[in-house]
Amino acid sequence: MLNHDNDNNSLELELENAIMNSLEDNHALQKRTAALPEQIFIFPILRRPFFPGMAAPLVIEPGPFYEVLKVVAKSEHKCVGLLLSRLENTDIYKATFDDLYQVGVLARVLRIIPMEQGGAQVILNMEKRLQVVTPIHDAKTLKAQVAYFDDNPILTPELKAYAISIISTIKELLKLNPLFKEELQIFLGHSDFTEPGKLADFAVALTTASREELQDVLETLDIQRRIDKALILLKKELDISMLQNSINQKIEATINKSQKDFFLREQLKTIKKELGIERDDKSLDREKFETRLKERVVPPDVLKAINDELEKLSVLEMQSAEYGVSRGYLDWLTIIPWGMKSTENLDLDQAEKILAQDHYGLEDIKQRILEFIGVGRLTGGVKGSILCLVGPPGVGKTSIGKSIARALNRKFYRFSVGGMRDEAEIKGHRRTYIGAMPGKMIQALKYCQTMNPVIMLDEVDKMGKSFHGDPASALLEVLDPEQNAEFLDHYLDVRCDLSNVLFIVTANILDSIPEPLKDRMDILRLSGYIMQEKIEIAKKYLIPRNRKEMGLKSSDVTFTVEGLRSMVNGYAREAGVRNLESLIKKVLRKLAIKIVRQQMQREAEQRKLEEVKSKKKTSNKVLPPIQPLKYSITSENLKEYLGKPVFTSDRFYERTPVGVCMGLAWTAMGGATLYIESIKVAAEKTTMKLTGQAGDVMKESAEIAWSYLHSAIHKYAPNYTFFEKSQVHIHIPEGATPKDGPSAGITMVTSLLSLLSNTPVLDNLGMTGELTLTGRILPIGGVKEKMVAARRSGLKVLIFPKDNIRDYEELPDYIRKGMTMHFVEHYDEVFRIAFPKIG
Repeated sequence: MLNHDNDNNSLELELENAIMNSLEDNHALQKRTAALPEQIFIFPILRRPFFPGMAAPLVIEPGPFYEVLKVVAKSEHKCVGLLLSRLENTDIYKATFDDLYQVGVLARVLRIIPMEQGGAQVILNMEKRLQVVTPIHDAKTLKAQVAYFDDNPILTPELKAYAISIISTIKELLKLNPLFKEELQIFLGHSDFTEPGKLADFAVALTTASREELQDVLETLDIQRRIDKALILLKKELDISMLQNSINQKIEATINKSQKDFFLREQLKTIKKELGIERDDKSLDREKFETRLKERVVPPDVLKAINDELEKLSVLEMQSAEYGVSRGYLDWLTIIPWGMKSTENLDLDQAEKILAQDHYGLEDIKQRILEFIGVGRLTGGVKGSILCLVGPPGVGKTSIGKSIARALNRKFYRFSVGGMRDEAEIKGHRRTYIGAMPGKMIQALKYCQTMNPVIMLDEVDKMGKSFHGDPASALLEVLDPEQNAEFLDHYLDVRCDLSNVLFIVTANILDSIPEPLKDRMDILRLSGYIMQEKIEIAKKYLIPRNRKEMGLKSSDVTFTVEGLRSMVNGYAREAGVRNLESLIKKVLRKLAIKIVRQQMQREAEQRKLEEVKSKKKTSNKVLPPIQPLKYSITSENLKEYLGKPVFTSDRFYERTPVGVCMGLAWTAMGGATLYIESIKVAAEKTTMKLTGQAGDVMKESAEIAWSYLHSAIHKYAPNYTFFEKSQVHIHIPEGATPKDGPSAGITMVTSLLSLLSNTPVLDNLGMTGELTLTGRILPIGGVKEKMVAARRSGLKVLIFPKDNIRDYEELPDYIRKGMTMHFVEHYDEVFRIAFPKIG
């Protein structure tokens, strides 16, 4: 900060002498006032009011006020009135006297300076206070009859005291804020302090008070009250300046320390460099990159790009933005593990052991992984394969990916592409963008530090698409074994070989995956677990793992088989085991509370015993050893921990009534049983209505069933007419759940036929199949899921399309066991099975 002490002292003395002399000789120095005009033009001002004794410039733009200024300049008195607008955002060209304060100042035009763009800058001298007496109405200008006010105070000791206080405060302000020095010099050059009111006006003009506060002082005609208000505003300004000065000193102290530290560090760096102790950052960066390259086998084209960039880096200044971009690019180019690979485990026995440790069941998945390893042993490594694991949530798709990586002794990297809408997430951003980065594939290689990791792309069925690009299409180059050997990331802009990466993709459904992407995948289905599988998974994996996480021992709690069976059947019927694990955690948490309370009670008893011993000093009483409680979770006490069962049964009817038939359905959450109910009511004409949140395909299935039965009624119900004068209502229960698909066709025909013939369908029968208008039955999907749902619901007889025999024969024996299967080609066969009495 500059030193103004000498200048300030001389100004203070000059100010003090001038004011005191003017106050003492106030009456002797009265000036004669020249005649002033009674009617003058008015100019509105927006920001702050002006005070008498001030000189200030004012910019007049081309327009009506500029024309008025020309008139004023030619007048003898050259005076205008300046009034402050009541609102700061007032449009001055539309302002009326209602928009302006009534007290302002008379300003005399001293000089007019024309401006190049039009208009003029006018120098005004503020001479007197004025008040609007009568507005003179003119559509184009503001003009009024005004009255003027002169300050004629009687000098009192109190006024002297106020003047001295104002002088002292201005002195303090001069010390804190040098800007006030310039204001003071201007004022001393234009004022002689013949009136104490001028001192008040000048003091107020120094402040940064609000426009309303300044206008209030301008309107205060009484000198005593005016100088009092001025002193208050001046004191406020002093407080603000002191606070600002304190803040500035703190900031300067911090900056000075930072500058000192910077210079010392630079000096230290220079000294070390001269002594050969340390090299500059640019040399360190180059050495780091070259060290990385020694550990890698870099392809020739990549090595050329790296060397070119190193040359570019050597000529750039470290402070330039380009240096940071180049350094970041080299950092990525050299950190990719070129030529570095994990040593693969191609031992089938060991891989089989690892998969068995991590997962129960899933034999087809395990067999497929072992086939990969077997082929890899013959060809020199597992490569060029993209596994797609499809199944409902919670069946273990992600954990299977981790197990595959562990079985192969490869690094594992997982990221979700669900909701991804920008292809740059896959292929990287161009380096020209701020904050550009490589795509996820290059990031995975950096993280794993091998060129042959296992990369899992989760939720590939939930990828989005936007104006940024189509990430699903960007994945084609990544996943195609014919293309990914020369994968080009936009950021790196050099070819990168991804052919040694084992890609694993997961999805809940296949329908939303684009066909070109699906075509590059080896699809493996995880259909979910039946009751026996869930119980084994809970016993072998879920309970031991979560019991350890909760701090419990195997001696603290046991789960009986019946307890687990009740938990699965009543609370966790989903295809996966995620909800089952949550329930096990809930039970263990409640048991942990009980065990902790028992421990706390024991500790309290021990403390009481210690207190008794310390008082009597003779007590030899010892608490008996604690007997830890062992909790057993059974089907009887399960409600204490989990409440009432969520599910009672998938079946609404113990014995199937007329007009009802049970179908089997596939959902994203696994298999489910689905009732089709039909009733009829009298109506003027024969109609059919379908309810239950059925999708378009299921509505078409209902119409096909209706038409087929109408055309073939002579075969199945020759003694009945087809719902003559009846409205038939077909309903699919659980109406809040959307349902769709063609596989309910034969179930709908069977339900309608049961209603028409007044004959119930065979008990414990479930069926699925798509029906054509000629009665043929087409194959369906989700055979395993539907078998699992049928077993869970206790069905004994199942009807499937004949073309699904191959899918059925691939199922494990424990899923097929105890089921009577019928594979049919035409509805005639379904009729004989569903209605044995009339078939």
